[in-house]
This record gives sequence, C-alpha cells and structure tokens, in this order.
Amino acid sequence: MIKVITDGVGPFGIEPDMKKAKAALASLKDGSCKGNDFLGWLKLPEYIGSEEYARVKACGKKIYDNADALVVIGIGGSYLGARAALEFICSQRFNETGRKGPKVYFLGNGINAADTLQVLELVKGKSLYVNVISKSGTTLEPAVSFRIFKKYLEDTYGKEEASKRIVATTDARKGALKGLADAEGYECFVVPDNVGGRYSVLTAVGLLPLAAAGIDTDAILKGAKEAEKYCLAEREDNPALLYAAYRQAVYENGKKVEVLSVPSESVRFFAEWWKQLYGESDGKDGKGIFPASCVYTADLHSMGQYIQEGERILFETGLSFENISSKLVVPTSEDNADGLNYLAGKDFSEIYNAARDGVKKAHIDGGVPCLEIRAEKQDEVSLGELIFFFETACGISAIMSGVNPFNQPGVEAYKSNMFALLGRK
Repeated sequence: MIKVITDGVGPFGIEPDMKKAKAALASLKDGSCKGNDFLGWLKLPEYIGSEEYARVKACGKKIYDNADALVVIGIGGSYLGARAALEFICSQRFNETGRKGPKVYFLGNGINAADTLQVLELVKGKSLYVNVISKSGTTLEPAVSFRIFKKYLEDTYGKEEASKRIVATTDARKGALKGLADAEGYECFVVPDNVGGRYSVLTAVGLLPLAAAGIDTDAILKGAKEAEKYCLAEREDNPALLYAAYRQAVYENGKKVEVLSVPSESVRFFAEWWKQLYGESDGKDGKGIFPASCVYTADLHSMGQYIQEGERILFETGLSFENISSKLVVPTSEDNADGLNYLAGKDFSEIYNAARDGVKKAHIDGGVPCLEIRAEKQDEVSLGELIFFFETACGISAIMSGVNPFNQPGVEAYKSNMFALLGRK
C-alpha cells in the first residue's frame, strides 16, 4: 500500500480539509464532478480481463519476438507514460542493459532533426517496427515523425510489408490516423474516448510499448487494481485523499510550487509524467500548483540552495521506496585517504536513506513543508499502484480547487499560432 507521511507539514500548523477531500472523491466516484465524460481511467485496472488487452499482449509478443528495434511515436500523454514506466523498471539505460527484446526509441515528442536522424541511423539494418500513438493523427510533432518513419519502412520493406510493421494506437472511429490505418491495413488499438491522454498509460497507449519491450504488464495492472481498492475507499488512511488534502492545504497557505523529489535517474521520467498529469489537470482558471521535480541527491548540487534559502513559495513531496537494498557496499580502504572508512560496510541504500532524512530535516528547518510518498519497491506492481494513486489524488486535488481536472483548453493556444506561422489553412 502506498504510504503518505505528513509529519513534515505539522510544524507549519497547516491542517487539511478532509471533509472537502472526501466530497471531491465522492464526486469522482459518482460522476458528478466537472469533466465527468473523461472518467474512464477509474476503470482501467479492470483492463486486464478485456479482449483489447489480450490483443495488446499478443501484438506486444509479436514485436518482442520479431523486432530488433521499436520506434514509439507520440507526444505528451501518448509518450510520457510508456517511457516513464520503461525507465522506472529497466533504468534510463534500458537499451544498454542487455535485456532481451527490441531496442526502444521514443520520437515525436518534439521537433528535432538531430534526434530523428540519429534514430534513423541506429535502426538501419535492424528489423524495425513502429507504434504511432495519436488520437487525431494531426498533432504536428508526432505526425511529422511518423511521415518520416513510414517512408523509411516503405522504402526498406515495400508498402505491403511496411503495413505489417506499423501499429497505430488512435481513435476508435475517426481522425486522420484512423483513416490511414484502415486504408493501409495497420493493426489498430484504441485510445478510449473517455480517457484523456495524460491518464492513458494503463491503456494500449502505455501497455503496448511495454509489452513489446518484454515488461510484465499483468503485474502493472495488478498493482493498479490493488491501489483501486484503497484509493477509492472513503477512509481516513486513504493515501490519495491524504495527499490531495495536504497539497491543497499547503497551497492555500501560500505555497504555489510543488517539488517532487525522486531517488534516482531511473525515476526522473516518472516525475516528468507526474508533471504533465498535475500541470494540465491543476493549471487553469488562474489557479493551480506549479509542478517541478528534482533527482536527489544529484540536484541538491544545483537546486538545493534555492530550495533551502530561496523565496518561500514552494513545498516538497519526496517519493521513495521501502525496500531498496542495492547489494552495493562501501569497501574499506587501508589508508583511508578520503576519510570514508566510517561508511565501510554500509549499503548504498542505507547511505541514501540517511541523506533523504537529512535533507527533509534541513528543508523543514528552512521553511519548506515536506510530504513523503513511499511505495514498497521499485518494480512493476508498485509502478501500477503509483500510477493509479497519483491519478486519483490529482482528480481529488483539482476538484478541491474548483477546476475541471480533465480538460486542457490552454494547450491549443500555441498550436494555433504555430500552424498560422507554418501556413496551414
């Protein structure tokens, strides 16, 4: 079970409004909240028994067995969840770890010629599959990337074979990508109408690339189903309720920025997924906590000074794991030239825990309220739990603010200007 530790907020005399949090949770569950046509993510832990999920696993196995490389093309919610999960489970060096299955490359999440050319070079001569993920098929960044890789596949394999190597995750009935997929005969998976992109990681959007990489997606969904039991329960120790209520209480006391601190580079992209989830859900109508993130202890050497002594506008949420024994022990040195023999025999995880607790105390003393979120271990089950936990808490928190957690009207502003400058009619 995910734990939320709140003792780092107590010294500031901040009390959460649990009654308001419970009312927000009730409106999520009964569908009376704003944006209630996008509540399908609440049922995604049940995805494991569906016909669509069986197809996802079968397609993932086909790619796993036959591909040397998989290019996943998407942006925002069509990209962050899968990459965050892959790095969370396999490390940020997932293509270098010697694991079985294809190398996985993520593109379409920006407009960068150097990145695209590099991936084209890396996949040259390899058995390549492409998973393009887009609800509409017209979002500029992934659409441009897909056009390039579609041409590469057709030039390399011929049109008929290329169509067998392209998998589209898109709308069930409409849109440019759906029309192209039907015309070309691509295997298709659905982005559900009632699930927004940033909540879609537990659909084919996230699970297909993970299955193709050989990740145990059953275990991820098992974790999400476990979290469903306690995150939707109206009880005082519900961690989603606690987190939402406390972050709103801190916000109402003038803390406008939340820093999510994570314990390693392998969790950095999970924090990126979290930033989109909370930024797009919270930030509207002139309201919302700005989501930021740091990797500890590395970022303490760049951002630590500001967090400790800068303007008092922020609070911190630390994500950590109960069981992180690294089996890496500090050796003894005969001359002790570096003065570190006091650490000899200690596991790295023990040293990290001391650093984490020391940082928390220092930040509280410096005027930074601190929450902690702890999962059992950094594995597939805990990942599924964390995804459902953060999604539920996000919905509760945004509803408490009085905004619609599931729309993102401001996202379209830059697109309109960009299309006009590029001459799109």
